[in-house]
Amino acid sequence: MDHAPPGPWELIYEGFEPQGEGLREALCTLGNGRFATRGATPDGEPRSPGTYLAGCYNRLDSVVAGHTVTNEDIVNLPDWLPLTFATPGSGWFRPEEADLPLYRHVLDLRRGVLLRDLRWRDAEGRVTRVRQHRLVSMADPYLAAMRTTFTAENWSGPLRVRATLDGRVRNEGVARYRDLRGDHLTGHATGSEDDLAWLTVSTRCSHVAVALAARIEVDPASAPHGRPVLGGDHIDSDHVLDLAEGVPAGLTKVVSLTSSRDPAAHDARSSALRHVRRAPPFEELLARHEAAWERLWRRARLDVADPELAQAVHLHVFHLLQTLSPHTAGLDAGVPARGLHGEAYRGHVFWDELFVQPWLDLRFPEISRGLLRYRWRRLPEARDAAAAAGHAGAMFPWQSGSDGREETQTLHLNPKSGRWLPDRSRLQRHVGLAIAYNVWHHHLATGAMPPWCAELLLDIARFFASLAVPAGDRYEIRGVMGPDEYHDAYPGADVPGLDNNAYTNVMTAWLMARARDTAALAPDLPPGVAPTAAELARWDDVGHRLRVDFHDGVISQFTGYGDLAELDWDHYAGVRRLDRALEADGDDVNRYKASKQADTLMLCYLLTDGELTGLLRRLGYPAGPELISRTVAYYLRRTSHGSTLSAVVHAWVLARSRPDRARSWRFFTEALYSDIKDVQGGTTAEGIHLGAMGGTLDLLQRCYLGLEVRADGLRLDPLLPGEVGSMSMPIRYRGRQVFIEADHRGARIHDRGDVIMAGTGDLGRRIIHHRERLGLTREQVAERADMSPGYLKYLEENADTPDTGALYRLADALRTTVEDLLGGGQDRPPGHGPAMAHPTLETLDEQECRRLIEPGGIGRVAFNGSHGPTVLPVNYKVHHGAVVFRTAAGGAMDKDLRSGLEGVDILIAFQIDNIDETNREGWSVLVQGPAHHLPPEEAAQVTGSGVTPWAGGERQLYIRIVPQRITGRRIHGM
Repeated sequence: MDHAPPGPWELIYEGFEPQGEGLREALCTLGNGRFATRGATPDGEPRSPGTYLAGCYNRLDSVVAGHTVTNEDIVNLPDWLPLTFATPGSGWFRPEEADLPLYRHVLDLRRGVLLRDLRWRDAEGRVTRVRQHRLVSMADPYLAAMRTTFTAENWSGPLRVRATLDGRVRNEGVARYRDLRGDHLTGHATGSEDDLAWLTVSTRCSHVAVALAARIEVDPASAPHGRPVLGGDHIDSDHVLDLAEGVPAGLTKVVSLTSSRDPAAHDARSSALRHVRRAPPFEELLARHEAAWERLWRRARLDVADPELAQAVHLHVFHLLQTLSPHTAGLDAGVPARGLHGEAYRGHVFWDELFVQPWLDLRFPEISRGLLRYRWRRLPEARDAAAAAGHAGAMFPWQSGSDGREETQTLHLNPKSGRWLPDRSRLQRHVGLAIAYNVWHHHLATGAMPPWCAELLLDIARFFASLAVPAGDRYEIRGVMGPDEYHDAYPGADVPGLDNNAYTNVMTAWLMARARDTAALAPDLPPGVAPTAAELARWDDVGHRLRVDFHDGVISQFTGYGDLAELDWDHYAGVRRLDRALEADGDDVNRYKASKQADTLMLCYLLTDGELTGLLRRLGYPAGPELISRTVAYYLRRTSHGSTLSAVVHAWVLARSRPDRARSWRFFTEALYSDIKDVQGGTTAEGIHLGAMGGTLDLLQRCYLGLEVRADGLRLDPLLPGEVGSMSMPIRYRGRQVFIEADHRGARIHDRGDVIMAGTGDLGRRIIHHRERLGLTREQVAERADMSPGYLKYLEENADTPDTGALYRLADALRTTVEDLLGGGQDRPPGHGPAMAHPTLETLDEQECRRLIEPGGIGRVAFNGSHGPTVLPVNYKVHHGAVVFRTAAGGAMDKDLRSGLEGVDILIAFQIDNIDETNREGWSVLVQGPAHHLPPEEAAQVTGSGVTPWAGGERQLYIRIVPQRITGRRIHGM
């Protein structure tokens, strides 16, 4: 199956290749954060249909290797896609058997639409063009639709069409699970009401009722409607379209999916019928769906210059938002490691949120908050698990599903050897550290620490503090697994688990410090949640005395790691899953210094070099940058990269902790294309790797762009690879809209907290108008305005306004004014933004004051007028050291500035200032002296000064101020 040369917003598949259908189905999945449907064809074979509802799980018992095991799976729900057709005298269309002059799938990432376009030549030589547009509505999370348009190219006659709702589905999308039960659905029922068809099922053990309802729309409307044909576990609807040669005719299938988990519903069936009955026609449904995606892309944009790179970035954002959208925020759902795109990992929630939520925090904080609530709702189960293990606090499971109990399988199949083996991965207690990290990062990004978030972090801290046991002058954490996942026991040991995993121990020290910070941020927690003085003291003690091992000048992955044997890497060259290969050879990966993915190096992913060395010093271990560099090099040589997350972490580490940009970029591109190219060899067909997708996006923003979210604000330290060219994106930081653009020259932040707000009108439209008026390309205007083309494109297409400096540069580049760009002027006083962080007020000497006011401009005259204290603006020039301005003879200022005594002038004040709103700096100069009216015979002395009043009119009276006193002050940064 070929990928056509892509545009940045399309994924294109040419031809029908059965062996590639699984991969294409996963990558062409459509979803809205509530449910998703794989991109399976609506007809023929092979196809692995899958529709998955966020949070809908079921448990079944299976017999494996003589043992009864219980597994909980996300449930494959009834298939709403089936639709096939037949020309007169032919069988139903099946792409695997058909003559197809044209066969193409196009996934439109911007609009969230999947197009299938084909031409079918039947046995009689009749050619029929078929175009199908499919969507899962992002506007209405209960709806999906598929519109099929048929055109008879060289014939006329009847075309039979059959649409089906099919409940005959199982969980069988992962080959290695097929020895396990997958019959999660039961209680099938079908029926019709008016012209609507419905199908209901229930999950066997969790008793979730699920309903599908469908409405068929036929175009032309004069075509007869088919009647549903009921089956026990499916329902068909047969139609006949009378095709005329060259004239398109269409059939649309609008479907609603509801469940007993939905709010505001009496029952699933009646709810499904109501939703599909009120659904608008397809064109309106599509328009609403596209508008919803447009709103998402405004917040989610991450633009890079290279089109191929942009396509992959857009694909990752697309699938992330299909799994975790604003609709997800109100659900009880976590971050499924393989998205809602397949059945691998059984739809469980692992630690992938660690790689996803930092990106969401800065764009969709409400989604991130909803994901944290998923964990908080399972806090009671985590507390019970900790208590059962003899610990305090909350012990979260390595694999979570419906209710938060440990769902990790007890046996797993090695497909290399065919043997079922013990699965000990539940010992990865570090999943709690990931949750705590996300709570803290969410706080840094939003400024919020709700009491329930504080409760979550504090109970995780209690667990890890109780996990640490005294051992001499240190604390140790024993019997755990690290992120590596290969090592689950010491060689030959009867008891699983490892001692003092460096990642677990150092991050526990980090957590102890954050727990104290959290307690200070949430001082009003109730007793039992708020930490006691004794707990705080214990946390401080543990945070200063946890054990970390070292060997060969590097951080040891765990106690005893340095004693393991070296692997013959040449013998296993290119093998990513060493654990499987070694077990199939009768060996054990626990014997070797070999890692599946980053373990110790995860510390360099989550912490800056300064944070890591600071924590090690806090623990009493001397540490400098050379330790980190040696550690990175050591483990990089001993990692097989048996997961997609491995490339993400190593790209980050090589960019930041051991700068090697070329290798970092190689790892980044491997992670970026890991699903598109299926680098793990067939795994993507079972579901995309959501953590890797989120991780690559976060890598672009936080690693390559160097965007660090800290307690004292944002820090930007870009290390943008040359291959990226330029990058631009909007983020939301503590309620403020910020736009960041970067290229090889540097980076710039446009802060919506300090901008000139546009008046009535459309800034983007005016930019386009002036650009086209001048005959300039977007790139030419961007270069003139010293901004990236990506940011200019963003301004043209989005309702946003740049910061003051960018706005003035843009106006200059377009040979217009800021007032014209904004459509109505700047009806506000200058200096409305907040003060800079550390302003300095400087007193200016007279010489500097004179230098500043020398060019002339606008000043303000202050005097006691006939109606009280008066201040009036005037245009002025400095002429031979005096301030000169013009006014109207006989006017108010003329009269008020005369003393009435010959030769006696009135003493006035004259003030000039300059405000730099972009940098929140400025200066002000005050001139005091007598205001002298120049009679005609003296006016000739100043007529060459060039004073031109903006007010216009007859203003021929010159007034001169000879300074007696000049003072001034300047505000600037440190």
